[in-house]
Amino acid sequence: MPHWWNRLTGGRSNAPQEKKSGGPQTLLAVTQLGEASWSRRGFVSLCNEGFARNPVVYRCVRMIAEAANHVPLSVEENGKRLDDHPALKLLARPNPRQSGGEMLEAVYAYLQTAGNAYLEAAMVDGELKGLYCLRPDRMRVVAGKDGWPTAYAYTAGGRTVQLSQEAAPIPRVLHLALFHPLDDHYGLSPLDAAQQSLDIHNAASRWNKSLLDNAARPSGALVYSSTSGNLTASQFERLKTELEQGYAGAGNAGRPMVLEGGMDWKTIALSPRDMDFIELKNVAAREIALAFGVPPMLLGIPGDNTYSNLAEANRALWRQTVIPLVRRVAAELGAWLAPAFGGNFALIPDLDRVEALAEDRAALWARVGAADFLSDEEKRAMLGVGS
Repeated sequence: MPHWWNRLTGGRSNAPQEKKSGGPQTLLAVTQLGEASWSRRGFVSLCNEGFARNPVVYRCVRMIAEAANHVPLSVEENGKRLDDHPALKLLARPNPRQSGGEMLEAVYAYLQTAGNAYLEAAMVDGELKGLYCLRPDRMRVVAGKDGWPTAYAYTAGGRTVQLSQEAAPIPRVLHLALFHPLDDHYGLSPLDAAQQSLDIHNAASRWNKSLLDNAARPSGALVYSSTSGNLTASQFERLKTELEQGYAGAGNAGRPMVLEGGMDWKTIALSPRDMDFIELKNVAAREIALAFGVPPMLLGIPGDNTYSNLAEANRALWRQTVIPLVRRVAAELGAWLAPAFGGNFALIPDLDRVEALAEDRAALWARVGAADFLSDEEKRAMLGVGS
């Protein structure tokens, strides 16, 4: 009796035991569907499977980071905008290895992939000299007795350095984190939220690649019918080796198969409705884009007509994803840096200089200019321009 029948019935059978002889016997193998296989959680695993191997994730992260980095920052102190503030000079060249744009682009990208971004303040004799962006997977929160971080442990090259949050004039580390409802210190990234869709998209890609390697044909079953019983172990291994070496792969496409007595090849047909992996990939890609806040139309994903045109989709990306991200980073960065320059200034995104928002800005100017009940001074204040 087959082993799978013993597992199902516990070795018991209500049917009469009867041995039949004469005529061919068909040997079957029964298998069950296994559980879904998901990639391991963690920053390194998700970056390898997502950012490094998935084009949808890569494009979403690059699109958001590059767009956010394109927004210039300005300093506002005591209601005045200052273009020559020392903080702007520091952000323009934060360290000898990076420009300001490169550092901020890394901050935005880390927030999308890890949910956390860390900036270290390099200080000499209590004076701020530079800023460095640190990898999130190398950082660890060192919590005090009250649960709040007192320091951050940075591990690299087998060494661990503690960066105190009680340093003067500013804490050594600025920790930017996206909201996580179940963690007190670390954030939840869009890549974490899109993990299942990412695995589905990658699995569909691997399936299509395997199908192409096998001459773009569905698999089949080699049926053995004989009165002599099961194949021996050596016969089974020889048959398996011959199938893999002589008939598998695109190089053996169309090669005729020579079968011995008692063997028959049965093609397993897969209907397009049951195995429509192209549509499955599109659905997974749309879910990934949804987690990152990128309109699918901008990624070239077919079948999504939510936006009337590409220009409207681009404005939606800026309004709903890029601008909130830039404002949050600018606010936290300004509050962190202000004590180091002896002032109470704020970093403000200069949206007037963003080309992608020029149409929205022109519409605002037109509305304010047509308001006859406002004075010129009030109109200037509403538009954020000086007198």
